[in-house]
Amino acid sequence: MINVIGIGPGEGDFLLPASLHALLASDVVVGSCRQLELVPKEFVGEKMILPKKFQELKDYLQTHTGLMVSLLASGDPMLYGIGNWVSRSFPSDQVQIFSGISSIQYLFSQAQISMNDCYLTSSHGKQPDLDLLASLPKVAMVTDDKLGPYELAQEMLKRGKNKQMIIGENLSYPTEIISFTQANQVLQKEYGMNVVVMLDER
Repeated sequence: MINVIGIGPGEGDFLLPASLHALLASDVVVGSCRQLELVPKEFVGEKMILPKKFQELKDYLQTHTGLMVSLLASGDPMLYGIGNWVSRSFPSDQVQIFSGISSIQYLFSQAQISMNDCYLTSSHGKQPDLDLLASLPKVAMVTDDKLGPYELAQEMLKRGKNKQMIIGENLSYPTEIISFTQANQVLQKEYGMNVVVMLDER
């Protein structure tokens, strides 16, 4: 059986009880170095670093079908996460997916803004439709090092949109920073792991 476990925005306190139970019952837990740091000390199975290539991971899972293998996923596995790949690659009766609190959900809650009618997207491994994003009143995006908060703000300004921007960095960690600003005031600097919410001017 393959478990895909959403670990939440990052800090271990946000790992849901059902996910924790599945994790502790696993024979093998697979994740990044940062994700594996969340595995409790009482876990007695094997910890494995996530392979760099999906094909390597697929080969491992196909040759270890007798084990309970849990893949750790940041946030929620089905929101631009590894759960989408797993569900396409393996029969549904071999997979169980455990939801997690996404960084987008977390940021909306901390900012005390409704998620209703929000358009969700990501720039990880894809190029978002920037014209579409500029036209929408409420957007949340998981960004990367190519299209981060500053680059996104500049793209909005090119389209005549001085959006309100909420930038969440290192969410749920002690180094968390949440900034409320306008597109024309977003600084060109290095940002920590981040999510951006864009709202039309009010």
